[in-house]
Amino acid sequence: MDRAQKVELVSTLNQIFSTSNVVVVTHYSGLSVKEITDLRSQMREAGASFRVTKNRLTKLALEGTEKSPLSEFFTGPTAIGFSDDPVAAPKVLVKFAKGNEKLVVLGGMMGDQALGLEGIQALAALPSMDELRGKIVGLLKAPATKIAGVLQAPAGQLTRVIGAYGAKEAA
Repeated sequence: MDRAQKVELVSTLNQIFSTSNVVVVTHYSGLSVKEITDLRSQMREAGASFRVTKNRLTKLALEGTEKSPLSEFFTGPTAIGFSDDPVAAPKVLVKFAKGNEKLVVLGGMMGDQALGLEGIQALAALPSMDELRGKIVGLLKAPATKIAGVLQAPAGQLTRVIGAYGAKEAA
C-alpha cells in the first residue's frame, strides 16, 4: 500500500467515524473469507457495513473525532461495524458472534458515548427502526379499529333484539 492509498484510507475512515451513529469494534481472528463475506452480506441487509482495518491507520483516522476513545481497542486483527441506525450494526455483530466464537465484540461507541461489551449487547437487544415503525403504526391503527367496533356494537345489538322479537312472535 503506497502513501497515497494510506492517506485515502485514513480520510475514508475519518469520514466513517465522523458520520456514523454507532461504531462497533471486533476481533475477527480465524474467520475464513467465506465467513467474513457472509457477515458483510448480513450487515448490508441490515443497513450497516463491516470493514477490516489497519490499526495504525485507524488510530490516525480517529484523531480529532468524537470516537477517539476507541483507539484503545485497535490491537490485533481488528474490524469495525458501523451504521446510521444505532441498533443495526450491534444487532448483526452480536448475533453473528454468538454463532461463531472466532468473532469477538470488544466494544464501541454510539454518538459520543463509549460502550463496553454490555452496552453493545444492550443495543443489540433493542428493536430495529423498522420494528419500531411497525409497532407505532399498529398502535395508531388500533384505536380506529376499536372505535369502529364500538360504533358497530349498538347496531348489532339492535338487530339481535329485533330478530329475537321476530322469532318470539313467529313462535
